[in-house]
Order: sequence, then C-alpha cells, then structure tokens
Amino acid sequence: MKIAFGCDHGGFSLKADILSHLEKRGVEVVDCGTTSEQPADYAPFAKAVALKVQSGEADFGVLICGTGIGISIAANKISGIRCAHVHDTFSAHATREHNDANIVALGSRVVGPGLALDIIDIFLATDFSNEERHQRRIDQITQLEQERL
Repeated sequence: MKIAFGCDHGGFSLKADILSHLEKRGVEVVDCGTTSEQPADYAPFAKAVALKVQSGEADFGVLICGTGIGISIAANKISGIRCAHVHDTFSAHATREHNDANIVALGSRVVGPGLALDIIDIFLATDFSNEERHQRRIDQITQLEQERL
C-alpha cells in the first residue's frame, strides 16, 4: 500500500507521529510536504496529494491542516477525489465502507495523536462495501463532477 501524505504548517505537528506509525506498519509513504511549521497555504499540498491518488501513484491520501476543513475542501476540487474530513473512528470506517473515500483529512487542532492514528488505521483497513446503494450514490457524485466540467 502506498499513501500520499500532505499537510500545511497547522498539520506539521502531527506529521512525524503519523509518518512513523505508517512506516512501522510497512506502509510506503510519499511525503508531499510541508517540511516545517513556517506558514504555508494548504491548497498546494491538497492538490499534490490528490493528484497522486487520482493518477494511481498512491492508493490513498492523508491530509492534515489545523481543522481539516480547508484542506479537505481543496482536495475535493480534484476530479475523482472523495476526501472525507474525519474526526472520529466511526466516520473513518463509514466513509470508506459507504463512500469509498480515497483521502482522509484530519485537523491537528481537533484530533490528538492517539485518535489520529486510530482513525488512519481504521480508514486504511476498511474496504468499500460494494453495496448497490452505496455505488449508486458514488456514481451520482461522479455525475455531478462531470456535469460541472
């Protein structure tokens, strides 16, 4: 499994914990930045991660900013991306099982390190259900994306 990872300065404090955790699990990580706590806008990092997931270069993505909100909005502007802003384990499971989300976004000022690692583990371990009702809804989202183009 290969994960594309990105954060702005607000997510940098959580970055080392998550990258170390994924490495211990044997997960390959493509680090798309940022590399410090110096102020950095989140959109370029969201785009870099989303493009790696969109192209298939990465299986999933993890994004972090202060709240998780802005970076998830930015990632969802990329066609084919279903980025879920998650702050609990139930949502981490449900968004993979029901929405086939391919990127998870966290807020470092909302979620502590322990919960963040649990969310990521659950997100990566949960498969899409392939139930007709869920696939139908994903197809409707894809249709909205195509209409917008």
